[in-house]
Amino acid sequence: MSPRKPSATPALGTYPATRMRRNRYDAWTRALVRENTLTAHDFIWPVFVQEGRGKRTLIDAMPEVFRQTVDTLVDTVGEAAALGIPAVALFPVIPPEKKDGEGSEATRGENLVCEAIRAVKAQVPGIGVIVDVALDPFTDHGHDGVIRDGYVANDETVEILCRQALVQAQAGCDVIAPSDMMDGRVAAIRRTLDANGFDHVRILSYAAKYASGFYGPFREALGSANSLGRADKKTYQMDPANTDEALREVALDLEEGADMVMVKPGLPYLDVVRRVKDAFGVPTFAYQVSGEYAMLKGAILNGWLDGDRVILETLMAFKRAGADGVLSYFAVDAAKRLKAG
Repeated sequence: MSPRKPSATPALGTYPATRMRRNRYDAWTRALVRENTLTAHDFIWPVFVQEGRGKRTLIDAMPEVFRQTVDTLVDTVGEAAALGIPAVALFPVIPPEKKDGEGSEATRGENLVCEAIRAVKAQVPGIGVIVDVALDPFTDHGHDGVIRDGYVANDETVEILCRQALVQAQAGCDVIAPSDMMDGRVAAIRRTLDANGFDHVRILSYAAKYASGFYGPFREALGSANSLGRADKKTYQMDPANTDEALREVALDLEEGADMVMVKPGLPYLDVVRRVKDAFGVPTFAYQVSGEYAMLKGAILNGWLDGDRVILETLMAFKRAGADGVLSYFAVDAAKRLKAG
């Protein structure tokens, strides 16, 4: 028997018949085969609102991010809407004299965040308004709930959160976002909203919120860092080591009536985003938090990273991991970059 001749055609999937670089050859081919896309519609812009008029105060730990008064805020929200950003998330900066141990200011219908909701909905009606439900901006101890015997009391806190959610819904917000990580709060808030005629108001649950070290600049922006001091939130926020627990948290919040869920922080927890999306297939969001922003922005301003590339690259990472949208302080900047091509 004569020896078998080698095949002239390599087996399918081997070099040189398969050259992966062919589909990277030119821009139109790369666009045609691109698996994920990023648009301004993928962004939610977190903004900080402070008391007063005509003021924009730079946040030291978050370069180029400002606390704004309501009158200046509506102008910048209008800019975001014009760029195609579908929603903003409002975070109030409450003066120390209005804080107490019970977070009483959170449930007052004329408080700063309610004023901001009304102003934005009146002047930029086409943009969605998302508002946190949590007590940390309003408490003098910086925790997300009321403290009893040195421990954040779950059920008492949930009762207050329901009242907070109601005044925000009455002010006109579109989405309530419980970020406190109390057990059972989604169901309680849903019942409260429905019982008062706000069945259309959605709940975006911070379902998997970790006790992370990446929140520092945000706490400075709100003025809650000094209140919290050296304390931590490990008794109610999640352990960064856990992912199975995140799936349990998400499952519970969905069962209780959450319309959308969030993973926070973002980039260090993309594996959690992927697991949540794969397991539940529900609208899933991620928060590129203040510490992530500060690291990237600091490196960009120092010339260590190319901002034109890394901002969009990191935001695309969220989409690739399965997120339907991203809360990011880069939202306006990124939308402008995408518009410019």
